[in-house]
Amino acid sequence: MAETQGLNHLGLAVRDLDETTGFFVSVLGWEESARDPSYPRSTVTDGQLRLTLWQVDRSSGITGFDRRANVGLHHLALEVASAEALDTLAEKVANWPGVAVEFMPEAMGSGPRRHMMFAEPGGIRLELIWPGT
Repeated sequence: MAETQGLNHLGLAVRDLDETTGFFVSVLGWEESARDPSYPRSTVTDGQLRLTLWQVDRSSGITGFDRRANVGLHHLALEVASAEALDTLAEKVANWPGVAVEFMPEAMGSGPRRHMMFAEPGGIRLELIWPGT
């Protein structure tokens, strides 16, 4: 039996706190539940998952994450309710300034599961997935 009880929150270092927070709130419909400008950090939630977004120190240069060369977060997969919801959200994501779409919704394997991959404006790699059920 596991000694832990699930994910409390996930902390992500971001290039621009306002830009990434704005993406989660405006595009994905999340709620900003906390902000500490002295740190600086914000917390966003979709009602199930909570992310703490931490502003990196931009004064010393920023190194983007390379999923093939660095240990760390490869991507964050977020589930959607239906194939239609995936398609609708994919269009909204793809049209948001600064988003880099890796691929639009497509089948996973032989389906019916579908997913898309993209980087939000701050560079965090995200996956939207409909599990096909």
